[in-house]
Amino acid sequence: MAYIVRAAETTAAAISATFPVLVVTGARQVGKSTMLQHLADADRTVVSLDDPNARALARTDPALFLQRYRPPLLIDEIQYAPQLLPLIKLAADRASQPGQFWLTGSQSFHLMRDVSESLAGRAGILTLTGLSSAEISGVASVPFEPDPARLIERAKMAPRLTLTDVFERIITGPLPRLWTQPSIDRETYFRPHVSTYLQRDIRDLSQVADETVFLAFLRAVAGRTARPLVMEDLARDVGVSAPTIKRWLSILVSSGLIALVPPYQNNALTRLTKLPLLHMLDTGLAAYLLGWTTPETLERGAMSGQFFESHVFAQIHASYTAAGHEPPLFFYRDKEKREIDLLIEKDGVIHPIEVKKSAAPGKSALANFRALRPLTQASPGETALRARIGHGGVVCLAADLLPLDATNSLIPVWLI
Repeated sequence: MAYIVRAAETTAAAISATFPVLVVTGARQVGKSTMLQHLADADRTVVSLDDPNARALARTDPALFLQRYRPPLLIDEIQYAPQLLPLIKLAADRASQPGQFWLTGSQSFHLMRDVSESLAGRAGILTLTGLSSAEISGVASVPFEPDPARLIERAKMAPRLTLTDVFERIITGPLPRLWTQPSIDRETYFRPHVSTYLQRDIRDLSQVADETVFLAFLRAVAGRTARPLVMEDLARDVGVSAPTIKRWLSILVSSGLIALVPPYQNNALTRLTKLPLLHMLDTGLAAYLLGWTTPETLERGAMSGQFFESHVFAQIHASYTAAGHEPPLFFYRDKEKREIDLLIEKDGVIHPIEVKKSAAPGKSALANFRALRPLTQASPGETALRARIGHGGVVCLAADLLPLDATNSLIPVWLI
């Protein structure tokens, strides 16, 4: 099976060279163990707790487990045996060497709680997402910024994508197996994938009395991708209480299936909404849940703009997580319903981004950027509220990187 080089490899190696324990977490099937096995030297022992015998030993006699499997050690699916973590802490302290233990795990909420309690100061954590478009294209991935000079250099190496190419990537989604084994039928792959998620992960994370209702919830969430989240509306459509919806959404976030993008807040701006923006990070899964089966029908369908926007967000989000950075991503919406799809905030500079499924959006796409002007006009006594508006742009289906005005560009989607 072909291996696709991951942008996070450099980050994983740096963490392993710094901490005794490297923890790689992320959604199911995003390639955590595959990446680490690719990076592992021949002397690193690999054991998976998906193996029922290894899992039973780890749970019932963790000390014997670590005698049988000695570091340097890669333990896959560590969330199935948190009993190992205190002993890994002791072993890491005794060895005092970086990179002794590599751990992978899904269900990051419970895993991160256990890691923070048992391995504080000893573990470096990397969140792995699915494949980015850059990884699929074999292009170096760096945290995205709409800087024209950087984008011009990137245009020299990034392959151009047609409309069909883009929507093929959207409907396939980011899971590596669908790209390394393109003969796999997407529907055949996603059906057991969803069933496994419901039957294993959900039961471990929260008591779900009716899996059919939870599946309806997943479909309702997929239908709201790239939309502000109104929890009461979602609860009404699914037929459960708002507290239940809140708990289930936290499961999706901790499982790496969705991102809830916080609204940008600054007292220099008035009448801002407090609703988060919801994005499905796996657009292939979202398409499967909603019954879209081909790139052509998805591109022509009523939700094509939403899917395109979530695809763009997922690429930018992944560019930061692969580098080991917390994505500095927000969105803007005020009570007048003016929206900016994405704000990237770095070092006191705000980069506004619109996303348009269009080959030639005009300057009208920048109209809502004016809502940010009060950030640059704060009074002398409000210097803490000031922010500089940096270069922004419109990510779209344009063929080339082009200036829209002095501070904004048309950015082809294949450049992110």
